This record gives sequence, structure tokens and C-alpha cells, in this order.
Amino acid sequence: VFVVASRTYAQRACLKFARYIGATPIAGRFTPGAFTNQIQAAFREPRLLVVSDPRTDHQPVTEASYANIPIVSFCNIDSPTKFVDIAVPCNNKSPHSIGLMWWFLAREVLRLRGMISRDTQWDVMPDLFF
Repeated sequence: VFVVASRTYAQRACLKFARYIGATPIAGRFTPGAFTNQIQAAFREPRLLVVSDPRTDHQPVTEASYANIPIVSFCNIDSPTKFVDIAVPCNNKSPHSIGLMWWFLAREVLRLRGMISRDTQWDVMPDLFF
């Protein structure tokens, strides 16, 4: 699982999400050809790509579509959904909103894996993702 966030206010949430679920983060600038150019030293073959905004992260979304990698994206009403397999509707323009969505997704992934119980609260505060 690769997690991509190019916007500055989504990078902290991306890094925290990757840390808690064990994914590989790409926060900041995405190197073009990382999913398609096998000669490149930074070549990667993810099985899933999670993107914070398909508009700003259009390069990894396009390359993932070339390599048939499924894409999960947080999408606003004006976000392009071309090549996006699962669009999670939310406000991805606000730092608090996008941080809370990454927190929700991390908590749900851990619950599905059985690492935390649904009966107890997750001890990680959402404020750490802002």
C-alpha cells in the first residue's frame, strides 16, 4: 500500500496514516516514472494507492492507471474521478477535514485487521493527524 499526499497540509496526515497501518508514504513531490519506469532506481510496484487529492496528485494517479493499480482517493465535489476506483466523498481542501478522514481510514483499517477492538476507543487522537 502506497499513500500519496502532495499538498502541505495533507502530508502530516499521510505520514501518520502510513506509520499506523504500515504503508509506504510518498509525502511531497512524486517522482514521475516511479510506477512505470523499471530502469529508475526509485521504481515501485504497489498493490494499492491511496491519494489525498486526485487533482494535485494527478501524476501518481495516471501512472497507477497504466500499471493497473487500484486507486482509493479522497474526493471533493470538483475532484476529477478519472482513473479513481474508489472515491471517498469529503472536503479535501481543509487541513482538519483531510486529517480527520485519514484518521478515520487508519482506525477502520486497524479494526478490519483485528488490531483494535470495536468495543474500545482508539487511543490515538485525531489531532495528531493535523
